Amino acid sequence: MSIAAGSETGGVMRVRVDVASDVPSLPWDDVHGPARAVVYGLLGEQNPTLAQSLHDEGWGGQPLKPVGLTAPVFRGGRRRKGVYTASSDGSIWFGSPVPEIVSVLVAALADRTEIQWGSVRLRVRGFAMDGGQGAEDGHAELSTVTPTVVKKDSRYLLPWDAGYEERLLHNLAHKADVLGLSAPSGLRVLEAGPSRRFSVRGAPRTGAQVRVAIESDARFVTALRSWGLGLDNMQGFGWIR
Repeated sequence: MSIAAGSETGGVMRVRVDVASDVPSLPWDDVHGPARAVVYGLLGEQNPTLAQSLHDEGWGGQPLKPVGLTAPVFRGGRRRKGVYTASSDGSIWFGSPVPEIVSVLVAALADRTEIQWGSVRLRVRGFAMDGGQGAEDGHAELSTVTPTVVKKDSRYLLPWDAGYEERLLHNLAHKADVLGLSAPSGLRVLEAGPSRRFSVRGAPRTGAQVRVAIESDARFVTALRSWGLGLDNMQGFGWIR
């Protein structure tokens, strides 16, 4: 099934939810761990059939789920080493390049006064829809705000590892195939942050924020900004700035 990004939502494919935490910090297991359950909970409230189908079958006859989001990101709290600081000024981004999916997410989020994120209650302070930046065919640069997860076989790769660019490009080609769009023809890592390791339901996820240059058509770049780079986008990894 091919898509026309934004064709049914007026270009709105990303949603920012401003939240306030009721605790000064998040347990590390609750940073990325609850993300997948939150997404399915939101989808299931509005369209249980869609949520079940996405969970069981993926999209477009393939197991990939074209949904992205961030873990909660907070501003203004006092940073402490080894602590994921929360505050009354935070946000979570949600998105999908598939209009059918994003419209359900928008409807579910618009009615929310709070989001239960694992063990933490996040009060919803505001809600904004964003069509994202415009894109042009050819060269594009994309930066992630959450770690990008890339694997080869059972090994996590980091941006400075051999084979990283090849595996990330392979992931992008797979996403393009799911969406019925042209795959990018090239990718190069321009910049990378430090390695970050999180636990997701007891299993490790290792990645790093990256800035990459890709050679791609504009429709696929637009789609990626509502989905993300790398693996585990539904767990809050690889969200694009």
